[in-house]
Amino acid sequence: MIHRYKLGGLNIVLDTCSGSVHAVDEIAYELIGMFEEKDREEAVSELAARFSVPEEEIGECWDQVAQLRDEGRLFAPDTFEPMAGELKNRTSGVVKALCLHVAHTCNLNCSYCFASQGKYHGDRALMSFEVGKQALDFLVANSGSRRNLEVDFFGGEPLMNFDVVKKLTAYARDIEKEAGKNFRFTLTTNGMLIDDDVIDFANREMSNVVLSLDGRKEIHDRFRVDYAGNGSFDRIVPKFQKLVAARGGKNYYMRGTFTHANPDFLEDVKVMLDLGFTELSMEPVVCAADDPSALTEEDIETVLGQYEKLAELMQARRREGRPFTFYHYMIDLTGGPCIYKRVSGCGSGTEYMAVTPWGDLYPCHQFVGEEEFRLGNVWDGVTNPAVRDEFASCNVYAREECRDCWAKLYCSGGCAANAYHATGSIRGVYEKGCVLFKKRIECAIMLECAKMLEEED
Repeated sequence: MIHRYKLGGLNIVLDTCSGSVHAVDEIAYELIGMFEEKDREEAVSELAARFSVPEEEIGECWDQVAQLRDEGRLFAPDTFEPMAGELKNRTSGVVKALCLHVAHTCNLNCSYCFASQGKYHGDRALMSFEVGKQALDFLVANSGSRRNLEVDFFGGEPLMNFDVVKKLTAYARDIEKEAGKNFRFTLTTNGMLIDDDVIDFANREMSNVVLSLDGRKEIHDRFRVDYAGNGSFDRIVPKFQKLVAARGGKNYYMRGTFTHANPDFLEDVKVMLDLGFTELSMEPVVCAADDPSALTEEDIETVLGQYEKLAELMQARRREGRPFTFYHYMIDLTGGPCIYKRVSGCGSGTEYMAVTPWGDLYPCHQFVGEEEFRLGNVWDGVTNPAVRDEFASCNVYAREECRDCWAKLYCSGGCAANAYHATGSIRGVYEKGCVLFKKRIECAIMLECAKMLEEED
């Protein structure tokens, strides 16, 4: 399976199953498109006439394409389905990461919040140290031979329970050596409670910090307001700038959300760059289709154009020596995830779980509060194996719509939570998400191709 597209002045051909990417001239681009449908003589004759070049030249191009096919770098067969469930079967019962919901409450009242302002459709609560400690013990006990474990302090707003965050981190550091483990912590925060103590702690213990900022002040303050209705932009930006400066401008992400109010999210990216932030992420809103924040079909078309313009901006700034990172454009064309990971997906419900303040286990943070997906708890472990097994069997080949998709080994079937909320099944397909994902991958591949070609010159 191949995917051909033109972007950034390049003619790009992606071979789905080998992962090979080819930046080619116009003749090769057209020839590859007809390679499986026409014979050599017919294709050579047609292209020689169309491009006014000797048939010998077209014939040489055909032979080169045939050689790439024989080498497995074009039109490679899909041989991966038999191994789709193998990775999850080999790691059955092994947990490598937890999302600790240390606070089911928040000091902001964002109307688009998928977590119902941090309550997750339930009661407000803070995780106790005892529950968090048991969650860490559960992780260690169920991590098998894995040495590196990941824990994300999440909410709501986790800094509303900062004392417990500090105590849990200290506990993990106390046990990791004896347990033969290494904990990697991350913190996701809206920034309202950041102070010098938080900055010092984050720089000492957090491998990454995710900071919520939607970009332009008028966009950010439209949704990210306190309970009095006041915007938070002016209060959090100086704190974010201080934290990022203290981290040396590394190991953080500005995480924004774009909605119906700002499908032109590139303007928000530019604002964040002007504020001095260079590690950026802008995510489409997750909400019901009838929510005023939801992206419309017209918005989707705008967003697709914004992704292309974003790629152009990234390319221009890289050439100027002012690069920045966009999370969804991070791609490794020479390595990247192993094929097992590519076909099996993110690991939610199997390798990765979310923990509520009460110690209940869910497949990920977006399923918290959905009672049918409760896996068990941190004391008894997984007591609802049917849910775990359902997620274990959920891979790119479990979705019929994905089988013939050129992007399947990049998205691994997409987000199970988005699929569920859009279709009612974790094996469904969130169509808007697919459209956006494929455009992001096209842009990411183009940027890497352009960079490699420039480095070769």
